[in-house]
Amino acid sequence: MIKSRRFVNEDAKAVSDLVRRTLKETNIKDYSKEYIEDDVKQMDKNFFIERAKFTNCYVFVNENIGEIIGVGSIGSYWGSETESSLFTIFVSPDYQGMGIGKKIMETLESDEYFLRSKRVEIPASITALTFYQKMGYDFKNGVNEVDEEGLYRLEKFR
Repeated sequence: MIKSRRFVNEDAKAVSDLVRRTLKETNIKDYSKEYIEDDVKQMDKNFFIERAKFTNCYVFVNENIGEIIGVGSIGSYWGSETESSLFTIFVSPDYQGMGIGKKIMETLESDEYFLRSKRVEIPASITALTFYQKMGYDFKNGVNEVDEEGLYRLEKFR
């Protein structure tokens, strides 16, 4: 049984481990080893504790084994009251393709930040592009190229 709940600081190490593993095992097919290592360095437990201060972060737990298997966050887009951003959406490699990503998106899209927004943006990895497009997100301003961070900028209007 997969349950979602809000992130607490005690989740930070498990979330960091999950994200780092996913980057190294799943995203490596679309990015260089150097790019992945730079991301991995940044995403320590303190990164997630700090991010949770200005976003609503959710963890997804396999209750049978008590393990965090997914994570996703939503917050204001640069302080806007009418725009929001999605962040750090990751599913453990062991659970990819099982609908967990969709469950994360449904949770984030029922959050107050999403519901108050006219526009929601997501910085999307090459790896996740097709998934987000299936969830109704499209290229921001029609730009279908990665930016200087190696990410696509996607958006959804409500």
